[in-house]
Amino acid sequence: MTELELARAGQISPAVKDIASAEGIDPELLRQKVATGEVIIIKARQSGKAVGVGSILRTKVNASIGTSSLVCDLEFEKRKALLAEKAGADTLMELSAAGDMDKIRREIINTVSLPVGNVPLYQAFCETIRHYQDPAKLDPEYLFDLIEKQCADGIAFMAIHCGINLFTMERLEKQGYRYGGLVSKGGSLMAQWMVKNKRENPLYEQFDRLISILKKYDTVLSLGNGLRAGAIHDSLDRAQIAELLINCELAELARDAGCQVMVEGPGHVPLDEIETSVLLAKKMSGGAPYYMLGPLPSDVGAPFDHITAAIGAAISAKAGADLICYVTPAEHLSLPNEEDVVIGVKAARLAVHVGDVVKRRGIADLKDKQASKDRRDLKWNKVFESLLFPEDAKRLVEERKSVQTRRCSMCGDLCALEQAEVVFKDYLKKDKLND
Repeated sequence: MTELELARAGQISPAVKDIASAEGIDPELLRQKVATGEVIIIKARQSGKAVGVGSILRTKVNASIGTSSLVCDLEFEKRKALLAEKAGADTLMELSAAGDMDKIRREIINTVSLPVGNVPLYQAFCETIRHYQDPAKLDPEYLFDLIEKQCADGIAFMAIHCGINLFTMERLEKQGYRYGGLVSKGGSLMAQWMVKNKRENPLYEQFDRLISILKKYDTVLSLGNGLRAGAIHDSLDRAQIAELLINCELAELARDAGCQVMVEGPGHVPLDEIETSVLLAKKMSGGAPYYMLGPLPSDVGAPFDHITAAIGAAISAKAGADLICYVTPAEHLSLPNEEDVVIGVKAARLAVHVGDVVKRRGIADLKDKQASKDRRDLKWNKVFESLLFPEDAKRLVEERKSVQTRRCSMCGDLCALEQAEVVFKDYLKKDKLND
């Protein structure tokens, strides 16, 4: 049985127990949310690690790695995967599009303890082009066989492009294309396949078959957005909304069949449309977990798009997004290196915490409160304990020899906190007694 089916049967699974304990919530409440599909449990079969994604839970961060036709180095990708895990990513997507993709996938899965996801269309089209020099030659039977093989290998969640179909393609044509074009690799190749073959997307046409494969392995379906906006001026256009409508209908069908599912969101969204994007998807999907890339509220931030995305991610998390895919400084310019991966994960973690401080007030903000009080009292070691990145903070202080006795080099002899202690020492004593 899938986690969804177990929850519907009234069973609190070991994964639900572990996640409830880690997140500080009632296991029965979490079971109820899994049963309604508002929370999904993504499980790493290689390690047993389970990650909960959805309402009432901390906003999670995904890191993506993978080869390209220009940079194909398995050891390089394994190092990035390990660094992403060490930096605090909750899940990992293996998005290789070159090399021996079966070998790469299996080695990456066994390199980390995180749940690993992928996009099966990448390998399907890469192998088709390798053999026939034409993506339109993709055989749907091969595609479904490949999806099952990837599930059997231990892929925990799959971004599958079901919502790009003849109906949504017609919407794109009627609106007169786009400023940013099509930025989804899987989506653009499937669009090409449909146009050249004059056929419906087999992932949409044979959705029941797809669901039966994923259910067999309890692999989470992530309904990919092949028509996602790749420019802020394309946000919420008719093609994107048509695909979202299809994906939300499919999410309901998947849940009804007992398959865990989440819905993916757009990549480029202007600041004033981020909350709308989240609320719209949540409303139409019946509260399915929402997975967003970034999002990026500007198109001109490269090579600092980890900052652009952090702005978008904070607002998304506050509005109710459940899983955020990181963006690295290399986004739009290059395959990320090891340093880019670490920066991307940490920027996303900080961003979603900012959103969670509002979304989960009284839980997520407790560390902020403690860090503030310890900083006020100049208790440096205690401050480090509450920070998201304590080792980075300690290293900076040590390298710069910043702290002399209680003061740091920012204010030195004019330390405001020390001056305030002289005036408010009686209040501080009362505060400490209350603690």
